[in-house]
Amino acid sequence: MRFTKLKISADAESRLRSLRQRTGLTPNLLCRMAIMLSLEEGPVGSGTDTDEGGSEFNAYTLTGDHNRLIFAMLRLVEEEQAGGRVADDELLARLRAHIHRGVGTLSVRAKAPADVALLAAAA
Repeated sequence: MRFTKLKISADAESRLRSLRQRTGLTPNLLCRMAIMLSLEEGPVGSGTDTDEGGSEFNAYTLTGDHNRLIFAMLRLVEEEQAGGRVADDELLARLRAHIHRGVGTLSVRAKAPADVALLAAAA
C-alpha cells in the first residue's frame, strides 16, 4: 500500500516528545516500536478514530524500508478480525490508531533507555 504522509494524534505527539527525552530515540523509531507493540495486542477494529492534530510523518521516515512488511502485518491483524479485505483508507486510519495505542503502551513501559532494550529483547 502506498501513502506519502500520515498525521498522528496530538496526544501521541505529546507522548512521543516525552519518550524521546526519556529514551533518546527519535519519534520515527518510537512509532515503529509502537506499531509492533499495538499489533501484538490485536486489532483496533473499525470505527477507531484518532485526531490528526499532531505531527505529520513522511511515509519513508515513518516506515523506512519496512513499509511492505509493516502493512502486511497490519493487514494480517486487521483483516483476520474483519473477515475480509479492509480498504486502504481504512487501513491508514487503523495504522494511526495502532500508533496511538502503541505510543500509550510505550509511555507506560519505557521510562529509561534500558526499558526500551528490554522491550526489544522480549520481541
